[in-house]
Amino acid sequence: MSATAKKRAPMPEDILAMKGGTPIVSLTAYTTPIAQMMDSHCDFVLVGDSVGMVLHGLPSTLGVTMEMMIMHGQAVARGLTSAMMVIDMPFGSYEESKEQAFRNAAHLMAETGAGAVKLEGGVEMAETIAFLVKRGVPVMAHIGLTPQSINTLGGYKVQGRGDAGDALIADADAVSDAGAFAVVLEKVPESLADKVTAEIPIPTIGIGASAGCDGQILVVDDMLGLFTAFKAKFVKRYAHLGEDGEKAIAAYADEVRARTFPAAEHVFADKAP
Repeated sequence: MSATAKKRAPMPEDILAMKGGTPIVSLTAYTTPIAQMMDSHCDFVLVGDSVGMVLHGLPSTLGVTMEMMIMHGQAVARGLTSAMMVIDMPFGSYEESKEQAFRNAAHLMAETGAGAVKLEGGVEMAETIAFLVKRGVPVMAHIGLTPQSINTLGGYKVQGRGDAGDALIADADAVSDAGAFAVVLEKVPESLADKVTAEIPIPTIGIGASAGCDGQILVVDDMLGLFTAFKAKFVKRYAHLGEDGEKAIAAYADEVRARTFPAAEHVFADKAP
């Protein structure tokens, strides 16, 4: 291999093989420039349906469409060369039947080049996951807090406390047995996340779970401080680009109104020097 050859993007089997090893790094992305920024740092990049809230101003993920996911998936794919791309299946695109799920998953992968799809649900989605995997669609599962189910969960609450922990363990076992190559654990108690991670043979990807998970994921706009409408407890701000951006826009507006921008170095003379 030449010194200039690019690293091959991981495949689902590579992510599966990282179980118990060096933690898996992941972030969401929705645009080409952001995907380019994270490409060399992430093992996989998720085109999340959180795009509806983060970029489109929707109140939840429920209004996200297949067309939106395809558009943003194509944009992210243009920015990736060494990270695997996983794409969310939006609400209503897979719950009706396993056949519906396959049609839409195959469409998403064909249109975007994603290496896998992610869908929400545990025991109730196990048959669908198995159906997809047997037909060549790698699946990342998502249990615990499943944002597409907030209307039945009663909001964005921690899941799996107390007796509910048994149900979450059952969900983890079900998606693993069905053939998912990894599972996202969202907003579950730390001790429960550690127990699930120890018991199932596929990697756990934590978001508001535990540092003991096999990997972590955050919404990139949250960790960069671009999305400032609210901040979940599990989010760490690694930058404050939203605040910095607003200050920069205010400075620009002030200079335009004062006619100090554009200055001489920003305009063109009648003749080239």
